[in-house]
Amino acid sequence: MTPSLELTDVRKSYGDFQAVAGVSMAVPPGSIFGLLGPNGAGKTTTIRMIMDIIAPDAGEVRVFGHPRTTADLRKIGYLPEERGLYRKMTVQDQLMFLAEIRGLSRRDAQAAIARWLARVELSDWAKNKVEELSKGMQQKIQIVGTLLHEPELLILDEPFSGLDPLNQEIFKDLLTEYRQQGRSILFSTHGMELAEKLCDHICLISHGRAILTGELKAIKRQLSGNSYRLVADGDLAALSGVTGIDHVIPDAGGAKLFLRADADGAQVLRDLVGRVAVREFRSEEPELEEIFMKAVRDAA
Repeated sequence: MTPSLELTDVRKSYGDFQAVAGVSMAVPPGSIFGLLGPNGAGKTTTIRMIMDIIAPDAGEVRVFGHPRTTADLRKIGYLPEERGLYRKMTVQDQLMFLAEIRGLSRRDAQAAIARWLARVELSDWAKNKVEELSKGMQQKIQIVGTLLHEPELLILDEPFSGLDPLNQEIFKDLLTEYRQQGRSILFSTHGMELAEKLCDHICLISHGRAILTGELKAIKRQLSGNSYRLVADGDLAALSGVTGIDHVIPDAGGAKLFLRADADGAQVLRDLVGRVAVREFRSEEPELEEIFMKAVRDAA
């Protein structure tokens, strides 16, 4: 199946600083793809290269199975990290402007605007000026403006920024519905909890490099054999010295243990029993944030 978006060894430097040091990834059609990493990892620079705002120094960007063209950009809905609305415009006029520059007729735009404002619970604000809206409401207007022309591919840079938990849920539902229509979504975030709930596929970026990419379920299955839940009494801080344990993440009542790839879980348990009073030791699927932290450590 041809990816909706594909990057091959994309790179970008500013002087001696490598903002993106080699990112390859493929966004399958009908998927939600998370471009994940901490602030400064290179996510926004990668997205700007996808959108042809800046040119890569090396590598290739392919959209819908071929090298990206200007015409392809009309099939993409893009929400940048830096939001930009005309504050003196009414909500209706602002959305009409965004719809028309994306090629919608005024008649089609009016119908789309009414439908989307109802969907995000802002119909009563259509005649208000943008400056009269809260930050979260303005964010929803930005999102609606991105969706009006029903793009085949959505590219969203930190789309949940500024949204309260209730509006985050509304937006998560929107993205899920969009995927169910067979469309593709790429969004960047440093919030692993939201990404874990939404994403089918991920690319983890650290210091401008893609350090882990693929289907999230497959990544979790791959790592679940080396991830264990430990509940025990004793000095859990000393467990990192046990042979076979790669990393310890203490939490309430115990710890999450990541074993080395060649470790024997039974042998690790025997060593643990000699150090702490073990009450529970079982294999457990790792959370996305734990996967990311381990991937960053392994790549360092």
